[in-house]
Amino acid sequence: MDSNVEAFRFNTKLDQTILLGRKARNVDELLECLKIVPESSVYFHTHRFLQQHHYLSPEPPNDFAYWITNVVNDVELGEQVSSVDIVQFQSVSDLRDRFTEIIDAYLRSAGTIVDCPRGEEFHFMASRTFVLATPYTACSLGEFKENLQRVSTASLYYHMFDAKLRLGKGENDFSRWFEHLGEHTLAEEVTRLDPYTYTLESLRNKIVRLVEEHDKH
Repeated sequence: MDSNVEAFRFNTKLDQTILLGRKARNVDELLECLKIVPESSVYFHTHRFLQQHHYLSPEPPNDFAYWITNVVNDVELGEQVSSVDIVQFQSVSDLRDRFTEIIDAYLRSAGTIVDCPRGEEFHFMASRTFVLATPYTACSLGEFKENLQRVSTASLYYHMFDAKLRLGKGENDFSRWFEHLGEHTLAEEVTRLDPYTYTLESLRNKIVRLVEEHDKH
């Protein structure tokens, strides 16, 4: 390892859920709130399922699509919102714009606006994230592989999912470090992974295998 390259430090995180005090009774109100809530709320409602249920099955729905489909019972719009591929977006702002475009276009052609049942309004929430250091660091691919297998899935999520939008370049923390290490092919292979199509544990195992392959060279 180049002595000028810093060791990789595995972090983890804790999320505190915040109720924003905004709610929607129908799709029109959902759109108006979606335009003004903080980006942390958009991120929460599109990634909450991923973090909480990613170990069960990949590609769960976002909260907006779930509410539109199952509470408002608008299957057509729900399918359109559900079809948004969040992995293609490198900023929360762009993701928000895509949702608002879809809902706005639909409302322009829709007939009557239906309110949801009382008590089933969409409540906008967000997360306050606390980043915590772990005792694990890596100065080589071998150490990285060993410690990647020790850290929690919350740490994996932080470095692979949160990092992409935090860095704003479609990158993740692992690939950035591999680049600094001079492992350009490995960095590219990890960057090309679509983490949304894996469970967290299978994603961990995939990265471990890639590191093992390059550590033999």
